[in-house]
Amino acid sequence: MVFDSTPSLFNNTRSSSSDPYSEEYGNAMIVRAHPLGTARANNNVNVEGARGPGLEPCIGLEFDSADDAREFYSVYATRVGFRTRTGQLYRSRTDGSVASRRFVCSKEGFQLNSRMGCPAFIRVQRRDSGKWVVDQIHKDHNHELGDVEESRPPLLPQRTPTGRKSSAKVSSKSKLKFLAEVDDGQPCFSRSISFKRIKPGGDGGQPKAEPYAGLVFSSVDEAFHFYLRYADEAGFKTRIGQLFRSKNDGSITSRRFVCSKEGFQHPSRVGCGAFMRIKRQDSGTWMVDRLQKDHNHDLEPQTRTHTKSSTASKKFIDEVNGGLDTLDLSEINNGVRSNISQGNNIGSEWYHLLLDYFQSKQAKDTGFFYSVQVDNGVCMSVFWADGRSRFASSQFGDAIVVDTSYRKTNYLVPFATFVGVNHHKQPVLLGCALIANESKESFIWLFRTWLRAMSGCRPKSIIADQDMAIQQAIAHVFPGTRHRFSMWQIRAKERENLRSLSNEFKYEYEKCIYDSQTNADFNTMWNALVNKYGLKENVWLKEMYEKRESWVPLYLRGTFFAGIPLNESMESLFGIFLNAETPLVEFIARYDQGLEQRREEERKEDFNCSNLQAFLQTKEPIEEQCRRLYTLAVFQLFQKELLQCYNYLGIKIYEEGTISRYSVRRCGNDSEKHMVTFSASNLNVSCSCQMFEFEGVLCRHVLRVFILLNMREIPSHYLLHRWTRNAEHGLVCDVDSGVSCQELKSLMVWSLRETACKYIESGTTSIEKYRLACEIMREGAKKFCRQR
Repeated sequence: MVFDSTPSLFNNTRSSSSDPYSEEYGNAMIVRAHPLGTARANNNVNVEGARGPGLEPCIGLEFDSADDAREFYSVYATRVGFRTRTGQLYRSRTDGSVASRRFVCSKEGFQLNSRMGCPAFIRVQRRDSGKWVVDQIHKDHNHELGDVEESRPPLLPQRTPTGRKSSAKVSSKSKLKFLAEVDDGQPCFSRSISFKRIKPGGDGGQPKAEPYAGLVFSSVDEAFHFYLRYADEAGFKTRIGQLFRSKNDGSITSRRFVCSKEGFQHPSRVGCGAFMRIKRQDSGTWMVDRLQKDHNHDLEPQTRTHTKSSTASKKFIDEVNGGLDTLDLSEINNGVRSNISQGNNIGSEWYHLLLDYFQSKQAKDTGFFYSVQVDNGVCMSVFWADGRSRFASSQFGDAIVVDTSYRKTNYLVPFATFVGVNHHKQPVLLGCALIANESKESFIWLFRTWLRAMSGCRPKSIIADQDMAIQQAIAHVFPGTRHRFSMWQIRAKERENLRSLSNEFKYEYEKCIYDSQTNADFNTMWNALVNKYGLKENVWLKEMYEKRESWVPLYLRGTFFAGIPLNESMESLFGIFLNAETPLVEFIARYDQGLEQRREEERKEDFNCSNLQAFLQTKEPIEEQCRRLYTLAVFQLFQKELLQCYNYLGIKIYEEGTISRYSVRRCGNDSEKHMVTFSASNLNVSCSCQMFEFEGVLCRHVLRVFILLNMREIPSHYLLHRWTRNAEHGLVCDVDSGVSCQELKSLMVWSLRETACKYIESGTTSIEKYRLACEIMREGAKKFCRQR
């Protein structure tokens, strides 16, 4: 698995200057480009007007960052008469960091009709000093240049206006219909739209709503709004419950509207039995045929000032494909009433592009899922996952990374990913999202949606940013899941808050973080550190100490994180394909290209595991056992631990009944030792290093004890199914594993579906294979019949 090593914690900071725009050092000019309209002129460089004679790219021109170089080239391009794009980037073979970048003319390449292979570009390369220097340049274009000042696209995306009365009115009725199309109201597990802030109730002149058996409505929409008004007056909130269909023609025959506290799927729900069911009559009307008014919780009657209906929201519902008769809304009036609409960082043009893409994907992939958050009639966050990602979540969703590294820089679109680790130790996509804003509500919606798409299978651990909104959302949606802070963010905060301290401090700081073995060790070293350097009042260090269980390795080793290193950040799954400047028109193509490359890498490892075999390095039977079961990547990790165990001595220091305890220390190094406890009754073993708990593979200390005990096989409960060659082709149905019936059924569905998809792909490659596939299916059908 490839990880992107984070740059040094404490980079050299650039020298300050009274002029924020430019400095001259020798023959090289360091340019700090500012957004257009905010920079000022100095040293013959006019950024605001972009007409200064000094604004010419040349070999050796130096910048503080790649972003500065991009902005400089953009300003130069505006003056000359062309537009720019960000081209390729090149990474270091040593540590994978970005070593150089190309900024090109917008007409470079031939991917679009508007492009004509223009060769103009500049390339900047990162030096050891941290500066970026122009090392290649081509100024000539193969097309006419013109004034682009008026038509130049903005540097930042336009934001959807919110908070006004008109925000509930969407610009295109057809777009809304397209967004919510569901066949005749049928529940659709691959798309859902949630509406917030629908405030039911009538105007002051309406009589009090009171449902009763036999009450007749002309439409489902009318019945729903009636129940909304009744609920608001009675003091509870509602949700849309089940619908029932005719066995003859599949049309909807009845619907249930329930109290928002019905069921137990969420901590706020208490199994309330209140509901109203309406049934379709032969005349086309809908009549209340079942009713339960009693609640098992306290009600909170609303004042009339809070019961005014939202005309805009009602109009929006009415416009979406003809009302509720043809729309199955999964979350209406779900108990969340925000008084202020949140801002939206997603440009409105993105929704049309993505929804077109989603519909095309659903035509090919029955497992494709997407959901759009709608707040007060305005589209907000978007989530999607194809069938392959959803299946991967059922197998590898135990430890996930919520990658929001778009926040590192000024991305054009807030693109986030859910990433896991597959059985080859490779990053695997578990879902994608565009996040409208960084509020707690946005992240709660995002995590709930991901959980719903993954059939409710909760992860054991999550690596995500430290922000309070994310912390609160994870605690709300994933109670009991361990949240570990993203390393890239911690590194950035360390550079920001500790950069002025000495190298001696840096050494002692990292020793405290990474070498502490016990809580007492860490507390002693931490207190000594802050006292020695007078940092008791450092606000950031105080906060990080309070949150130490979410980032210090000592406190995280006992939680399964699929072996994702504690001192590194996972490489972006899409790598060079999606970056800060990816334009709208290229996003989908690059997304598909990056995803296909990752999956091709996985297919290669699948092929290697099926056709290659690792060499054995010892004569231990457990090595042969693990070679047969593990993937090549995981076996390589196991084999390394097995070979290392011969460098350790194991001594029994305690025995009582079936429990034995061993001290395992490295030969010639008494300071490196660990305690291994073994139970002969149930073959349970534990080590103080906690490698198995963190990575799911036994450590060298435990293997040393197993060899001492002459164990010929590793107990099955220490061979995690997720690391085996068959991780994607079957399930371990262990009743003691804690998997619920619902989760087990979901796992079986995804496993069979994925296997069937691969089987179909192989069976359609030729007529011979098609005939063979048909024959195999017929034989399989006969076996099923015999099992009945």
